[in-house]
Amino acid sequence: MKKVILILIVLAVVVFIAYRAKVVLERTHLEETRLEKSITPVEVELVKKGSLILSLNLTGDIKGKEEVDIFPKASGKLLELKVREGDRVKKDQVVAVVDRDVDGVKFEPVEVISPVDGIVGMVYLDQGAAVNPPEPAPSMGTPLIRIVNMDQVKAVVNVVEEDLGKINKGQKAKVKVDAYPDKTFSGNVSLISPVVNQLTRTASVEITLPNPQHLLKPGMFAQVEISLGEKDDLVLIPAHTILQEGERKRVFVVTNGKAISRNVETGISQNGWVEIKSGLSENDSLIVAGQYLVKTDEPVKVIAPKGGEK
Repeated sequence: MKKVILILIVLAVVVFIAYRAKVVLERTHLEETRLEKSITPVEVELVKKGSLILSLNLTGDIKGKEEVDIFPKASGKLLELKVREGDRVKKDQVVAVVDRDVDGVKFEPVEVISPVDGIVGMVYLDQGAAVNPPEPAPSMGTPLIRIVNMDQVKAVVNVVEEDLGKINKGQKAKVKVDAYPDKTFSGNVSLISPVVNQLTRTASVEITLPNPQHLLKPGMFAQVEISLGEKDDLVLIPAHTILQEGERKRVFVVTNGKAISRNVETGISQNGWVEIKSGLSENDSLIVAGQYLVKTDEPVKVIAPKGGEK
């Protein structure tokens, strides 16, 4: 009888120990699950050095390489227009005739001559209109026709004062216009104005472009990218990884499984990449996704980016 009681007591103790062990294991598993769920998943990339191709992006207008307004040499009436818009003219070609007759007096008609080769870009007046020479003051003259040299054109942009020192004659530039969105035209900086506009604090810069097919037309809106060269051996990170808080800029890196905040000093930026002057080193594990959800010193779980393995 005593033996049976002893066995029952041992069995009870074993059952109790097993039950307690199960409870402890369940609680441990539950705590681990809760902890795992509370850890923020992040994606990281190693910080690397690279190069940036620097450029200035500006907007402006296309103009003819040469644009000449032709005025009559005498007052009178526009008797005949010998050209139309789009016509090609040669230097010394007659483009219009002015009748300078007055009441009771007959004069020989005056021929209006083109001083340059080019294309008729604009005809200002209709036949029969009154015209005047630009004398005694240019403002009193009546322009008849505008001749444009379209074999070469220029993109004219206004550059802010602080960027003028970055531009030199001969620098390469790329130009795009809305009429040909898939085409890029190449040219070079040909003129930098020596004068800065006091009101806008900008100076005019011209980029000359070959235009053999006359695709670029005066008056077109131009998007201009002036190449400033290449800068090498830079610590570069994606711009979206930087958290801006007033004047302070910071990023998060992963160290020993935890998110660590780093204040950074930035430099030049181009095409979504930013130079880091201080605060990061090559091969740091930079958080590139999830940085807005983490806090410094808290554990994080590094996951593979979509479409790839970590």
